[in-house]
Order: sequence, then structure tokens, then C-alpha cells
Amino acid sequence: MDDNAFVHLHLHTQYSLLDGAISVERLIERCRELGMDSVAITDHGNLFGVLDFYIQARAAGINPILGMEAYIAPGSRFERQKGGGVKDNAYHLILLAENLTGYQNLIQLSSIGYTEGFYYRPRIDKEVLAEFSKGLICTSACIAGEIPSALVRGDVQAARRAAEEYLKIFGLEHFFIEIQQHVNDEHPHLLPALAEMAKEMGIGLVATNDVHFLNADDFEAHTVLCCINTGKKITDVDKMEYPPDVYLKSPAEMRSLFAAFPEACDNTLSIARRCEVELDLKTRHAPRYQAPAGKTAEQMLTELVLEGAQKRYGTITPEIQERISRELEVIKSKGFASYFLIVWDFCNYARQQRIPVGARGSAVGTVVGYCLGICNIDPLRYDLLFERFMDPERNEMPDIDIDICQDGREKILEYVRQKYGHIAQIITFGTMKARAVIRDVCRVLDVPLAEADRLAKLVPAELKMTLDKALEAEPDLKKAYDNDEKTRQVINIGRRLEGLTRHASVHACGVVIADEPLTHYLPLYKQAGSEDLITQFEGPFVEKAGLMKMDFLGLKTLSIIQRTVDLVKEIHGETIDIESIDITDQRVYRDIFSAGKTKGVFQFESSGMQDMLRKLRPDRLEDLIAANALYRPGPLTLIPEYIERKHGASWSLPHPILEEILAETFGIIVYQEQVMRICNQLGDIPLRQAYTLIKAISKKKEEVIQSEQKRFLEGCIRKGLQPKQAEEIFDLIRRFADYGFNKSHATRYSFVAYQTAWLKTYYPVEFMAALLTYEMGNTDKVVEYIGECREMGINVLPPDINDSFVDFTVVYDQQPGPKKTTGVIRFGLAAVKGVGAKAVEQIISTRERVGRFRSLFHFCETVDLHTVNKQVLEALIKAGAFDSLGGSRAQMAAALEKAMQCGSAFQADLQKGQMNFFLNGPLETAEAKPESMVLPDVPAWSEQQMLAYEKEVLGFYVTSNPLSKHAQIIELYSTSNTGKLRQLRQEQEVIIGGMITKIRYTVTKNGKNAGAKMAVAELEDLQGKCEVVLFPRTLEKAGALLQTDRIVFVKGTAQTQREVPNLRCDELIDLEEAGRRFSAKVRLEVDAQSVDKPLLEKVRQICQHYRGKSPIELTIYTPKRFRITAKVDPSLSIRADLESHRKLEAVLGRGKVHFTA
Repeated sequence: MDDNAFVHLHLHTQYSLLDGAISVERLIERCRELGMDSVAITDHGNLFGVLDFYIQARAAGINPILGMEAYIAPGSRFERQKGGGVKDNAYHLILLAENLTGYQNLIQLSSIGYTEGFYYRPRIDKEVLAEFSKGLICTSACIAGEIPSALVRGDVQAARRAAEEYLKIFGLEHFFIEIQQHVNDEHPHLLPALAEMAKEMGIGLVATNDVHFLNADDFEAHTVLCCINTGKKITDVDKMEYPPDVYLKSPAEMRSLFAAFPEACDNTLSIARRCEVELDLKTRHAPRYQAPAGKTAEQMLTELVLEGAQKRYGTITPEIQERISRELEVIKSKGFASYFLIVWDFCNYARQQRIPVGARGSAVGTVVGYCLGICNIDPLRYDLLFERFMDPERNEMPDIDIDICQDGREKILEYVRQKYGHIAQIITFGTMKARAVIRDVCRVLDVPLAEADRLAKLVPAELKMTLDKALEAEPDLKKAYDNDEKTRQVINIGRRLEGLTRHASVHACGVVIADEPLTHYLPLYKQAGSEDLITQFEGPFVEKAGLMKMDFLGLKTLSIIQRTVDLVKEIHGETIDIESIDITDQRVYRDIFSAGKTKGVFQFESSGMQDMLRKLRPDRLEDLIAANALYRPGPLTLIPEYIERKHGASWSLPHPILEEILAETFGIIVYQEQVMRICNQLGDIPLRQAYTLIKAISKKKEEVIQSEQKRFLEGCIRKGLQPKQAEEIFDLIRRFADYGFNKSHATRYSFVAYQTAWLKTYYPVEFMAALLTYEMGNTDKVVEYIGECREMGINVLPPDINDSFVDFTVVYDQQPGPKKTTGVIRFGLAAVKGVGAKAVEQIISTRERVGRFRSLFHFCETVDLHTVNKQVLEALIKAGAFDSLGGSRAQMAAALEKAMQCGSAFQADLQKGQMNFFLNGPLETAEAKPESMVLPDVPAWSEQQMLAYEKEVLGFYVTSNPLSKHAQIIELYSTSNTGKLRQLRQEQEVIIGGMITKIRYTVTKNGKNAGAKMAVAELEDLQGKCEVVLFPRTLEKAGALLQTDRIVFVKGTAQTQREVPNLRCDELIDLEEAGRRFSAKVRLEVDAQSVDKPLLEKVRQICQHYRGKSPIELTIYTPKRFRITAKVDPSLSIRADLESHRKLEAVLGRGKVHFTA
């Protein structure tokens, strides 16, 4: 026994959510620094981190001891009546897996804690503890354990009884009394009492430190973490605070601390030696499909595929038969026939229920999947490769990701649950990200909310942003860090906490299915208030455990498509088979894709993509597939060349095989499948090994690359290529294997994109209504798509309490004939901020019962005011939903309190069977209304206030646009507008007026100002919108002018060589300053033949009437368009403003008067 060694057996990682502050990676690193060859993790009631810990510890040569600090119910785990919170309803107990049996029992116990015993915490009881005790070593835990708790309250007999029970469950060799010793210990008598009892009962002692953070200087950060967990502030006297020494102490520190109990330290070593769990992470546990009696899954799969092939292809050619046979052989040899049948089964069920589904990703490349109806893309037509999905040499589980209409996803999951039983969704963990951790820490440290918000917003909103990166990227944050002690404290604590797990949630689409109870392989979890089973392992560790993971992705686009199809059926009586539409329809390509009018079109919406499409002018699905694959970092640089070749530019390749493979993409490598074909057909590398080469290139595995390069070069030379040519081609492969996109995925999503474009072409009103409905939760998108409706000539009517429904609805005029032609969209009530779906459903059901609402008071008398509460009503009034009932919005708002009181009283009388003396039903006429039920006489809201409210609850302006009020001023002083930006020359000077709608701050990447703060703003005028870039110096000068909803003029230069033209701002000018700044000179234009004395006299009179300081310049155009310029007498200098501009234009004509700076 090493007298200097020690093993920590009681330790909480970050998976003791908001209680442990140790990441697995840092734990392993610290153990190696301290020379510890074994360590345990014992998170509270869960095994969330054990597999991650096991794999990392083994890789580092450390023995991983898998454990859990269980919660033990005082009585039965089913009892939930005691009250009193956590302490009165659960004791702590440490359980460590001695062997594989112990690990499997830990899985059972942890799962039971969540699925059966959850009450405040995931609890088990002594009944199940006894049932699943084999292979476990147990210690009595911290002061919250049953034995220490009894001793603290002085009940020695209760402590002994508990110890005897645990001895009976585990036996003397597997149960230990745990002792701890901490700074400022409130119960100094506890340790000797535990030691004495252990000695009397012959029970071994084990020393622990109840580790919750890694290093001594993590104490402050850990205390803040506990405050985040409990909602306390650091100054609260009743906050939860651990001793400052529950960190990962070195063996020497622990030996010194327990010098009086050396055997307690020795026992940590002997326990560590006994805990040798060997996990099988190689065996796969694929589920089995129960085929009909007399058939195997393999036979059934073959029959279904051949039957499907007959329907899909009609004639089964030798090529088709060979492909089917090859795929089936691999699937069967890998034991995945059942997997395909399960996917076929639920996809088949989905189609029967009219729920759109379809595979995405590499599974689209399987002819077997196509014949089974898992996807409707023919792999042979689009040259998609099965080997990209699966091959005999890859020891990987297949991964068929399924897109499901988001409305039907739960129904499909329930079907799978009911049929296959052993199914769970997959857990995911939210982490403490840079912005959020600042807000959390600020709350705990009592930093004012406004300051906390300011600091958080200084952190750039970018993926993978950290506080360290933010300090480098954001000068204002660095300045605050350097100059303000409180800010420095916030960020320093935040650095220690960021990245730790904050909460558990459910993966958006991950599902695991097995044909045995899942607890044979992994622990299960349940969220409070839900019966859905969830794995305790995240997706990658579910697969490490050998289970098969599927992605059931609720794809909003499929819901939009189905909603559009349903609307067409409902309104026009037409049935659309969206999977059978003509994919060669040139109207769709011309009017949507080539025109760049792809707002709302799946995967093709961005302005950059629109610009590319206008240049590309696609006329076939293959062009869309290529565009989808090319429009991403890396291959983006190939787009201009692809477009040139598409439109006739010549190209050539050094070998006919290359020309054949790359003909579809005009000689450019776009897809991984093309790289695989080149390796196979030119370099004689089998397709399955070609994909291995692609992965080796992406992961930079030089050994594999060089081995395959030799084989490739030899194959090329055999095909007649020169060695140099072969090397050049392989260099090309190395470059593009990384960039090459999965063609199977691009093909499926391009087909879905085409479906959306087809619906937008032929049923635009129905499509846009469906699109708006499914984007209701995203105000920016709603605003964007309403703008698109205007561009398409579709009117979107504001919300109305009598005519709107939950969703955006289509309203047609009542024209005679079979097909209505003029349609509008009515705004959905659920899209109003602050109005939930339940409130809208209550409004609609009431409307169906009582008819149209006649007044605000009638509304309040008839709806359930608990569901449709004051907040909901205020939002609806601000949105204008009550406008049609008469009265102004200000009157409605002023009357609301009284209307709700009257409504509540009326409903109470109805429930009692009484009626108000002047009523025998809801009020109908103004004459019948008492004075208290008439709208008060109050002034209407100002236009500015009304517009502000509309923006608040709708996200956009309904009544008018603030820009409209200033349209003439903006037009007067602007030299262009956002709609004409693309037509300007590169670097052309320009002035454009508009409203700032968005601001995003970032930092410069290059140049002498690298690291300085800059901004990108969105400017909106009456013609559209564009980005405005403000570099550091301009941003500094702009100051307070750069604010959202502010109307300004941007003076700068047009950047038209970009895919999406923008403005580089040189100066921002306030609207109020425009007249002074832009009216330095006035230029008048006249035609020589129209110049006469009366005309000039009228101009002179106007100048005298509007006398000012702006000199006038007269430009006269001769019949041959020669230009004569003359300066007018300074005594006629004019006050250049909107009024004088109007007067001069009335005389000279529109466009003949120019104010310039």
C-alpha cells in the first residue's frame, strides 16, 4: 500500500447541474498533474457524464471509477406527501461500480430515480437498492447521508439502524462509512462519531473531500454558480455556500488532513483497485423488425424492395437489378435489414396519415430506400452513390435521417413508441455561453440590469464566441474590463463558468430505438411533467454505447408545403400531388429562380444566393443541386467559373473518363460523389475505399492519403495519363475532397426547394399565407415576408377580431366562375406579440358560439377573460384588431379596465342564473347601453404613438410608414435609393435617406485599425433596404445618430462589386440637418426653347419670396443638347427648403430643381 497515494471517490462534475463546476477534460488533466492514476465521478442522481468520463480517462491512462451520489427516499420511492423540500425527502448515498454488473445496476437505479421516484430529485429506495445492489460498493456519503444526518441530530440508534440496513443490502466488504473534514465545519463532533460507530460495528472507513470544484481559487466562481442555481445573490445571508476547501486536493493534502485515519485513505486505494469496469463499446445493438411468421427480416426487405422497384421503374433493367442486389447484400451482411424495415414502416404510416416525410443526407443515395418509399429521389437518375451511405468495410451504424412535417412529428414518434416500445429521445445539454454567463453572474453580483444588459451586448453574437475572444474582438468590453473592478470581477468569474452545462433538454430530432429495454445499455431520464423517455447520454455517446440513433427532424418547410396543398384543396377544390409535379417546368425556373425571387423558397432565400441565381439562370434541377452545393465557404470561389461554363464558355479535361464524370457540372468538381467516381474509374480505387480516402483527406490522415495516392497514380497511368497529369488530378482531388458536398443531400433539398418554388409560382397567395403562418414566432421573418407579399402584389390585411383566425388565412373576392382570382391574406391573431394560441382559440370558439363581436364590451361579456387576459387585449388593441368595432384605439385602451369589469360581472351573473335588471342577453345597441358601457371621450393617439405600438406588437407599421411622412424630404436630398443601388458604378458617391432598422457591431479584421469597433447597419427606404458599413472613424463621428428607428441620410460610396451591393458610409446626417447640409447650392435646369421673360420672372419672384443664402446656378439645354451654365445674381440667393423646391418645380417641371451640398 502506497502511504502517499489517495483516490477521490466522491466528486461532482459539471453534470451535477449548476452544482459541480468541473469539466471532464479539466478533471483528467488535473489528475495527471497530481499523479493520480484513478478517480471517481459521483454526480447527483444521474450518470450523464460517465461514458464521456470513461472514454477520456481510459485514453489518458487513468482508471475511471463510475459512480453516482444517489438520492434515497426515507420510505417508499412512490411516497410524495411529506413536503419540506429536498432535505426531508431524500438522503444522499454514494454508489460505485465495482464491475460490469455494478455498472448495469447503476444504470437501472439511475433510471428508476427519474422514471419512478422523482420528487424534487430523482430518488430510489432501499427496495430497489437491494434488488440492484450486486457489483456495487456503497459509502455513507456527506452530511446529507442518512447515517451522518442521524448523528448530527443526536440519534445514534437511528444511525446504527441505517448502517445495519446498508450492511444487510451490501455486505461488510461493500459498505463503508465515509468521513470528511472541512474548514469552518459546523459539526466538528460528526467525524469522531462516525469513526467510533464504524469501529464498533466493524465497518471500514473511507476518506473523501466531496469535490465540487477543481482548484482552491475556483471557490468564488463556484459560490456564484450555486447562487445561479438557487436564484440568490452573493450578498444574501441564506445563500447556499460550500466550504472553501471542497476542491480536488492532492494525495499529500488528503493524507495530511486524515493523518489520524490512515486506513480511511488506504481504503480509497483498495476500492479503486477493485473498481475495474470494462465497457463493451464495440458491439452494436441494432433493433430487430418482427417480420410475419415464416419470414426473416431479410426476406421481407427483399420482397418489399422488388415490389417497390416494379412500381418505381416498371422495367427492371440489369443495371437496376445489379444495384439493388449489391445494396441488399451489404445491408444484410451488416445486419441492418431490420433497421430499413423500421424506417419503411413508420414512413409508410406517415404517408397513410398524410404526414409528409422523406430521408435526407447520404441515405437519399440508396436505391433500396427509393424503392421502399423512404425518399422520392431516384439515385440512378442523379448518379447518387450507395457507398457514400454504407459499405462492408466501414464499421459504422447506418444513419437514415428523416425529415418529417413538424406538425406530424409527435404523431410519428407516438406510433414508433407504441409499436416498438423501446424508444427514447436523446438528451442534450445547454451550456453557459459567453453572453448568458455575463447576465447570470451580473444578477448574482447585483450589477444593475441596464449595465448587465450593456455588458452582455458587447459580446459579439457569433457562434463559438468566448469571453476571451470577446475581449480581443470588442474594444469597449476590453476597456470596461481594464477600467472597472466590478466588470473585471464579472468577466473573471464568467471565464471560470462559461462552457459548463447549465441544464438538460431534449435534442431537436435525435431518437434511439432498440428491441430490448434501453436500460440494458444506457440510463434513462425524464423531464419534470413529461412521460417521454430520454437518454441520459448525448447523441455521440448513445452511438458509443452501440445503439442506433435516428434523426426525426421536424422540418418546417414540409409543413408549409402541406399547408399550401391543403389550402388549395379547401379553396379551389384542386388536389395536388406535390411529389409528382413537373420538375422541368420552365415557368418556375424563369419566374422564381432566374429572377432571383426566392424569398420563402427553401435553401435559396439569402440575398447572395438570389444574386447568384440571377447570374446562373438555372433551367434544370441539376443547376439547383449544383448551386446548393457550391454556395458555401470554399467552393464559393468556383461559382463565377461555373456560371460562365453554364452559359457557353469552353472547358476541357485531360481524359474522357473525367469529362464523362464532370459533364453535369461543366468540368468542375462539385460533389463528393464525383471525387469518388474519379478515384474509382480513373484510379481503380473501389468506391467504398474512395469514400475512406475523402474522409482521410478531410481529417488530414497522411498515411492513408499517401497509400491511396500511390494506387491512384498507378491506375491513372494504366488509363493512358502521363504521371504529371495524374499528380495534377490527385492534387485537385486533395483540394476539393474537403469542399465537395454530399450530392445526395443537395439533391433532396433542391427538390424540396423546387416544390416550394412551384407552389409560389402557381398558388402564390396560398403559399405566402402558409409561409407566414409557420413563421409567426419570428417577427423579422413575418416583416420580411409581408414585404415580399407587397412585391408580389398580394395585400396583407391587418388583424381583425371578427375576421382573423389563429393562422394567416386566405380571403378571395366572390367572383363568379370555378377559380377565384383576386386573393388577399388576413393577418393571424397568434402572430400578434403577447397573444398566445390558446387565447386566439378561445376568441374563435366564442365567435362561433355568439356570432360577430359588436363592441369591446360585448367581447368582454362573452370570452373567457382568464385566458384572454388584459395583456392579450392590450396587444390586440395596439395591433388595431378592434378597429372595425368603431371608436379609436385610445378609446378602447381607456375603456378596457371598465369593459373587463363589466364582462366579469356579466359572466358571474350568468353562472349564478341571474341577469342584470336591464339585460336579458349581451348588449346589442347603443341605446341599450348604460353610460358606463360607452367608450370614453378621449383624444386619439398621435400617429407617432400609434405607429410605435404597431411596431411593438406586430413588428412593422400597418397604418402608415414613418418614412412616408418624410418621403418628399428624403426624395429631395437623396441622389439615389436602395432600389437603384445595383445600377450605380463601383465607388460612386451617393446620398440615400432612410430609416435605420438594425445595427450589428463587429471589429475590423485587417489594416492599421485591426481590432477597432465598426458597425453594419440596415437602412430601409421606400424602395427597399441595404446594408451600410461604418468603419471605426465614421462610427466614432456618427455617435448617437446611429440608432434603430432613426431617419438619417447616409453619405458615402456604393460598393456594387459585392454579391449584394451595400454602402460604405462616410457620414451620417440627421434628417433635421439635411436642409442646412444639402442646400448649399441650387441648380435649375431649363430647355432653351422654353426660356422666356414670363418664365424667368416667375422664378425671380419665387427667389425673392424665399430669400436665403443658397446661390443659384442655371443650366440651359440647347435643342442639340449642348449645355450652357450660368451663375444667377447673388441677390437672388434662395432659402432652399421643401416649400421653395415645390414652388420652383411647379414652374420648371418635375426633376428640374436640384439642391446640392
